Amino acid sequence: MMETSPFVVDFDWLESRIGKPGVSIVDASWYLPAQNRDAKAEHDAAHVPGAVFFDQDLVVEPGADLPHTLPSEEVFGKFASSMGISTNDTIVVYDGPGMFSAPRVWWMFRIMGAREVYVLDGGFDRWKAAGRPVTNEPTKIAPSFFRARLDDARVARLGDMREIVASGSSQIADARPAGRFTGVDPEPRAGMRSGHMPGAANVPATRLSKDGKLLSVNELQEVFEKQCVDLEKPVVTSCGSGVTAAVITLALESVGHRDNKLYDGSWTEWGRRDDTPVETGS
Repeated sequence: MMETSPFVVDFDWLESRIGKPGVSIVDASWYLPAQNRDAKAEHDAAHVPGAVFFDQDLVVEPGADLPHTLPSEEVFGKFASSMGISTNDTIVVYDGPGMFSAPRVWWMFRIMGAREVYVLDGGFDRWKAAGRPVTNEPTKIAPSFFRARLDDARVARLGDMREIVASGSSQIADARPAGRFTGVDPEPRAGMRSGHMPGAANVPATRLSKDGKLLSVNELQEVFEKQCVDLEKPVVTSCGSGVTAAVITLALESVGHRDNKLYDGSWTEWGRRDDTPVETGS
């Protein structure tokens, strides 16, 4: 039997815990403009009973000039508390397709101090198709307090990335599709150069899951090996705006790799500057 990640749960696991005290269910669906889906409207129309919507464009640092900038402890704690989530809850995060945007929110809750955080394997689209329970009833939110304590060591910022690119002190794993990584395809955001950070390895997020489910631990190890990521060394994950980088982070943690950070600004920060080195090709 293939070993599954300790950070994912299946449909049976979640369905048996709907409505249980201390279990928080979070809809973290978010879509690129090209996907032409409205995550909030879809949530309002149908969600797992008891789920609350986590708006990834809203739960950010106020005034930041980059998308999805990690908020401060205070800001994150206020949002989480307003969703009825406590630090000690068992938190299950899902998205529509599975293994797309949910890992980012899994990562955020973990680095803000929650210990029991999981991603729903398979995603909500398949949950609904399988006839699992859904509702359009807004979730009644009970008062709660989320005490956020940021583990800053898990976050990489521009200065860190400059040093890493210059020294090679950490591997960089880039979750964007191969075409964007090599510079063959343009970036979806205007004003971005194409290509990647010097020395980065391309680990497309889509390679790490199948049918919305995270690959087994053995399969994940094989992907990392094939994409030239040494699991004995530190890794920083990156992507377009810090969302799908967390799919790599989830995969790394799943195979027991702990010395990893996520580059919060990702390519939106690096690729729009004129003072950061960029390579093209594979």
